[in-house]
Amino acid sequence: MIVVNKINESIWTGRTDDTEDRASFRYHQVIELADIEQVSGGCAIIGFECEEGVRRNKGRLGAVEAPNALRGGLANLPWRFSENARLFDVGNITCDGEDLESAQQQLGEAVTAILSKGAAPIILGGGHETLYGHYLGVRESIGKDATLGIINIDAHFDLRPYDEQTSSGTMFRQILEQDENAKYFVAGIQRSGNTQELFDRADLLDVTYVHEDEMIPGHLEKLMEALDDFIEQHDAVMLTLCTDVLNAAFAPGVSAPSPFGLDPSTVRAIIWKVAGHEKTRSFDICEVNPALDENGRTVKLGAYLVNEAIASFFVKA
Repeated sequence: MIVVNKINESIWTGRTDDTEDRASFRYHQVIELADIEQVSGGCAIIGFECEEGVRRNKGRLGAVEAPNALRGGLANLPWRFSENARLFDVGNITCDGEDLESAQQQLGEAVTAILSKGAAPIILGGGHETLYGHYLGVRESIGKDATLGIINIDAHFDLRPYDEQTSSGTMFRQILEQDENAKYFVAGIQRSGNTQELFDRADLLDVTYVHEDEMIPGHLEKLMEALDDFIEQHDAVMLTLCTDVLNAAFAPGVSAPSPFGLDPSTVRAIIWKVAGHEKTRSFDICEVNPALDENGRTVKLGAYLVNEAIASFFVKA
């Protein structure tokens, strides 16, 4: 049984320019708070209130607050989609104490259920351990024999050992060592943010990666070609964004800020490319940390990037 905690509808509040003219509506005027069983097409937001993986990985805590903070950032954004475009919010999966694995399993079941309703899951983490629950749900949905391409926008490989325990730094190694039909593409890798052992592990696991210094705004043709090639090799694709990939000047409120991180326009371009592809099933955003944010800058940027993902899913619908 999936345990999803309903959110307080007051989170979805904002400016109201008109109560009848849909062309003047904002997110808070169209969002439908619903049980998963009530979802029907469109996009469905689900939060993952968890930072146990970050704690295990010795990161800075605070990402547990992100799902509701991101909702608040989305609430006031203009809604510029067709009358048939529906956006649901099914609530939050919450990690009970240190029981990360059960929370990930719950998230996986919720993602599978949302996909079965013909909707695209929009998952608001949480630490990047969110990704493993996201993966479990997509894998269950597409079946064990389908090839799955996992695209990650991230400064880090997250390929650490998990012999003792899993964390926010182990998910992709878990997947690649346990699922022969999954492949991994990561864009934004920091040369100074990963040990040589992690680069060696990435090569051993046949990871496709692009360094952040190869991703210059206005010169992304090779990256986009590489993404196209990767996507075409798989039956289904899922997209995850770890916000520590962004330059710390734009995103100070993350667990591990990146002085040499990506420009937001580069991240937006990748989201357009991947989320807009017909093979892409779902999207998650992770590691936004409201407790460490300055003037809400990271939350606002995160909400804008979620909006870009939602727009991409609706455009291809």
